[in-house]
Formats: sequence, C-alpha cells, structure tokens
Amino acid sequence: MQKSIFITTHKREGLYDITDEVGRIIRESGVTTGMVNVYVRGSTAAIMIQENWDDSVQRDVVSLLRKMIPKGVWEHDRQDGNGDAHLKAGLVGPGETIPVLDGKPGLSTWQNVFLCEFDGPRSRREIIVSVW
Repeated sequence: MQKSIFITTHKREGLYDITDEVGRIIRESGVTTGMVNVYVRGSTAAIMIQENWDDSVQRDVVSLLRKMIPKGVWEHDRQDGNGDAHLKAGLVGPGETIPVLDGKPGLSTWQNVFLCEFDGPRSRREIIVSVW
C-alpha cells in the first residue's frame, strides 16, 4: 500500500512530527508485520527519526545543522539562495525505513518520525508512505 501525506510548513527550518499520520496509514494497510518506508519528495527536505519527549532536541537538530552548514556561503546560493537547504537535506536523507510490529511503527518510546524542512515555508510538502 502506498499513500501520501501533505504538510504545510510555517518557517524556513523546522521539524514536523508525522508519526500519527504514518501510523494511520499502516493501520489502513492492514499490515501487521512488515516494513514502512517514509520518503519526502523534494531536494530541500528530509525525514528523520528523533526523540519526541519535548521540542528541545528538535531545536537542537536545527541549531546543529545551522552551525555545520551556514546559509549564504555556498556556490548554489548564487542561483536561488538555498544552498544550505540542499546540503542539510542531503546530509539527513530523504527517507527512513521502519519495521511494522503488531500493526504499528516499530519505534521506541522516545522515537517519532519527523519531516525536516530546510527551505520553507512551503504550502505543500509531499511525504510518500509505502507499507509492505
């Protein structure tokens, strides 16, 4: 089964929790033991599994990537000013594959699935969820 999630992002950089939507698609699929792949379309966004306890870890991820990959110093910035977004997305990666256990994402207590926005705000980010 394959379905898309559509997210509107509200700032240039941030993590958006999509765990509930992924779980809903798994339930709809009827798969109880298998795999789920979560993949974002676009070269300036990524998918990350990260702690969900509070927003501090998510803010730390954005802060670390800003320090590692600053804005405005890349060759691609001369074209459209988002060279850093491409590099951040490439470093984090466009997708994650998670086991499906008992019809749910096989995440630990503190793990959630996040869309990482690096070039927002965007009115529509598409995340493809494939369950098998």
